[in-house]
Amino acid sequence: MDEEVYQLWLDGYTVNDAVKVRMEGGVMEECEASADVLLSDTMDQYRTFQMCERLLHSPAKLANQLLFQITPHRQAILIERYYAFDDAFVREVLGKKLSKGTKKDLDDISAKTGVTLKSCRRQFDNFKRVFKVVEELKGPLVENIRQHFLLSDKLGRDYAAIVFFANNRFETGKRKLQYLTFQDFAFCAGQLINNWTVGAVDNMVEDMDVDLDKEFLQELKELKILISDKDLLDQHKSLVCTALRGKTKAFNEMEANFKNLSRGLVNIAAKLTNTKDVRDFFIDLVEKFIEPCRSDRWTAADMRLYLTHYTNSAHILDTFKHQAVWDRYMGVIKSCIFKMYHD
Repeated sequence: MDEEVYQLWLDGYTVNDAVKVRMEGGVMEECEASADVLLSDTMDQYRTFQMCERLLHSPAKLANQLLFQITPHRQAILIERYYAFDDAFVREVLGKKLSKGTKKDLDDISAKTGVTLKSCRRQFDNFKRVFKVVEELKGPLVENIRQHFLLSDKLGRDYAAIVFFANNRFETGKRKLQYLTFQDFAFCAGQLINNWTVGAVDNMVEDMDVDLDKEFLQELKELKILISDKDLLDQHKSLVCTALRGKTKAFNEMEANFKNLSRGLVNIAAKLTNTKDVRDFFIDLVEKFIEPCRSDRWTAADMRLYLTHYTNSAHILDTFKHQAVWDRYMGVIKSCIFKMYHD
């Protein structure tokens, strides 16, 4: 089995195009082969991959079949590459429903990303297949994906992010979010899965890593007191500004903008019981927090400094009683904003 030919097959090249690529790569000189031999070798390999494809849909079957003699190391490569995807492609379908409707758009996505239609279809069908299998399972999402599809840890986590986004239908396509990469979103998905889902509290329930913890979302409404109680808001501002004074060039902007920024973050929290607002989570973070800070020219270090003091100062507020909910909320918000705050 030639790994280069496998990659050409995965990338959606026809046999003739694959032969051209192999010729240009100098394979005929290396092996002293004629064009006919090269063509028939490529066709044989393509045929083998097509026969393997059915097994690759349930990777565990690959180990138990007797048709092909494939070493375990080779099997792992075949599976990992079959389930690998192009970042440009996944960025286009992230957060969309994995349904026939989206599948109809693959022509356009292929034209836009330069990924062949055949490869787009394989990637889309893989996302869908993984989504369907894990939907029925209890237990941790990443683990389930890895055990069922025999993927590496990194790829398993990426698929968990794709499943999580498809399930919650997060909006990722708006113009303001175009600067964010798939890896930015995948990192944020990991944060949300590990901290805000039902599975963060109980690890043996159904859909535990896919659905956000409804009870927690309800409790987030309590945080409104930080902006609705004028004394608390003033006290919070004063604590944060005292801690920041003299430590950053952006201090004046931080002080002037404190109330708006705090309202932005607390309002995002209070609205997460609505499905629509969950979908707009990333848009809201960008509009209510990241953009204002960017226009005031905060550096990444300013951002860390501010959010650290903003979070910690709430613990010193006398009448604020929702520390645990606050930490569970702000832990994720901080990590996501740090990841998303770039050009």
